[in-house]
Formats: sequence, C-alpha cells, structure tokens
Amino acid sequence: MKGLLKWIILLLFLIVCINPVFAISVPTVSVDPSGSLTPGTPVTVSFKIENSGVFASDGEIQIFTDLDKPKWTYTIIVNGIENQRPVMGGRTLVISGFELSYKTSDEVSVRITLEGVAPAVTQTSNKTMVRVTEYDGNGKPITSTQVEQTAMIINTGEVASTIASADADLQVFRTHIDEKAVIGIDTSAAEAKYNEAKQKIDSARSRPSNQYDAALSDLNAATAAIADGEKALDKAWAENEVAAAQVPINNVDAIISWFKGNSSTANDQQLSTVITKREVAVSYISNANDDITSGNYAQARVKAQDAFTKGNESYTDALARQKELSSGWSIPFPKINGTVIIVVGIVAVVLIVVGVIIYRKRSQWDELG
Repeated sequence: MKGLLKWIILLLFLIVCINPVFAISVPTVSVDPSGSLTPGTPVTVSFKIENSGVFASDGEIQIFTDLDKPKWTYTIIVNGIENQRPVMGGRTLVISGFELSYKTSDEVSVRITLEGVAPAVTQTSNKTMVRVTEYDGNGKPITSTQVEQTAMIINTGEVASTIASADADLQVFRTHIDEKAVIGIDTSAAEAKYNEAKQKIDSARSRPSNQYDAALSDLNAATAAIADGEKALDKAWAENEVAAAQVPINNVDAIISWFKGNSSTANDQQLSTVITKREVAVSYISNANDDITSGNYAQARVKAQDAFTKGNESYTDALARQKELSSGWSIPFPKINGTVIIVVGIVAVVLIVVGVIIYRKRSQWDELG
C-alpha cells in the first residue's frame, strides 16, 4: 500500500514538471482618450500583463487590436530588470512562451503600450482597443484568462441624422399640441413633456464627440418624453370629449326635473323614452371613463361621441315635448262649441233691444220735461 502511494506521488510530481501551472492576469487597461471616439482619433492603450507561476515555453500570448496604424512597444520585466523589445506593427502582437519562461521563484511581467488610430465605421459600434489571449502548448486559447477592452467608435453622420430625426419628431409633436389647443383641449401636461424633450435634444447637440453615450442617452430620453407627451395629449383629448358628452345629459336632467316637478307632467308617456336614452348616454360615458383609466384613449373618444349623440337625442326629445306642453297651457279659455255661440248671440241681441227701449224712453222723458 505504501509502495502504491509512492508511485502516485511520483506520478503527480512528473505531471507538474511536464505541464507547469501558469496563468496571466491584466489588472487594468488604460485607454486615452477615454469614452467614445471618432474615426481618426489618435489612441494610446497602456496595460501590464502579470504572470503567476512558470509560463510554458511552448505557449504564447496574443494581443489583438482593431485600431488602425497600430504600433506596439513592450518591455519584459524580470525581478525588476527591464528588457525592452523592438517596436512592432500589425494588428496582432505575439509574445512567445520562451520569452516568459523563467524559474518559479522569478517575478515576470510585461508592460505594453499600444498607439493607433480609431478606425472608420459605417455605423456607430464598439471596437476592440485591445484583447489579450493566452494559448497553451497545443495552440488552444485559455478563455478563462482572456481580457478585452472596447470603445465606442462613432459614425458622426449617424449622430447628426439621429439628432435631426429627433428634431423632426419634436416638431410633429408641437403641431399636435397646437392643433389640440385650438379646440380647447388642456395641453399643459403635453407642454411640459415638449419642454423636457427639447432640453434633452439641445443637450445632445451640445455634447462633444467623445460623449456619444451621454448624447445617445439624451436622445433616448427625448424620444421617451415625446411619447409620454403624445399619450398625455391623447388622454386630455379623450377627457375633453367626455366632458362635452356630459353637457346634453346635464341639460336633459334639468328638463326631466321640470317634468317630475309638475304633477300634470310627472307621468307623461313620452318621459320614459327620454329617460331611457339618457341612461344609455350615461352608460357610454361610464365606458369611456373606464377606457381612459385603461389607457385606451381612442376607444374612449368613440364611446364619448356615442354618449354625446344619445344624450343629444334625449335632450332634443325632452325639449320638444316640454315646448309642446307649454304651448298648450298658453290658451286661457276652453274651446267654445256651436251651442254656446248661439246662446251668447241671443243674449247679446236681447241686451241690445232692451238697451234701445230704455234709451228711447229716456229721450221721451227729456222732451216732456
């Protein structure tokens, strides 16, 4: 048993000797200038590769960049002693394991400076400033230790067109606000969102090119403000339609009160029809308010228009009936039939005859007098 344990220990020792453990790390990567870049901007990338353990002599480190005109300067540092290598070009720098293979007790690191130019892009996108990848003796990448630093490269024409597009959307929104204001709709909430969007667009326009992310954030905020403003305007429009639909209902309510306040009209046969139409109009308004609460503003306007139509029908019917009854009351006397007219005529004739007789008698008395 002890002999087997010795063989296992020996085997493990041989494995360690044949395949030494190694791993690199890149604590920080500095990109100057930082932030987003415009094509043609000179860029400097600085970083340090640290080695933990013994680096395999048949492995290597590959360092890649998307920068144009790359120029690599690197220095291998062993136990504090620097050994600068010749300047290299090309998008990929390869450092062989042989250059990094030292004793376990040695401290080995690589200081690298990359100079290049931000590349041209057809659309704004991220590009690799530097990517550090370690490869083993079989040429396989060790992805667990890979380090990559990117930067946003801006298509300046795209930025200008994005701002112009936001400006155009803002002007359309302005037109919508003015149209609704003319017809008496409350546009205060929409105005607040308009001012917010305008401020964000102006902010994006004033930012330097290396603040593309901030400018994009401004434009996204402006787009959101315009969308919110359009919703606020749509809601105010729906609420205005509901308020307009309430007017004929209020009017018919006043006439219904008149009917019920008079004993001679309280049970009028046409009143029930008026009330039925009024109730239908009220139900439409209730549906419209529910749609407003749910954010279905277009549907709310349709229901409000239905309410106005039905409420107006109720009011028109009620008003016509009220006038009809009122005009009937304006005749102060009952209708006179033919018999009454004959009797009145006879009485009138008798009164005239009596009057003539009395008049003549008085005239004779005056002559005798």
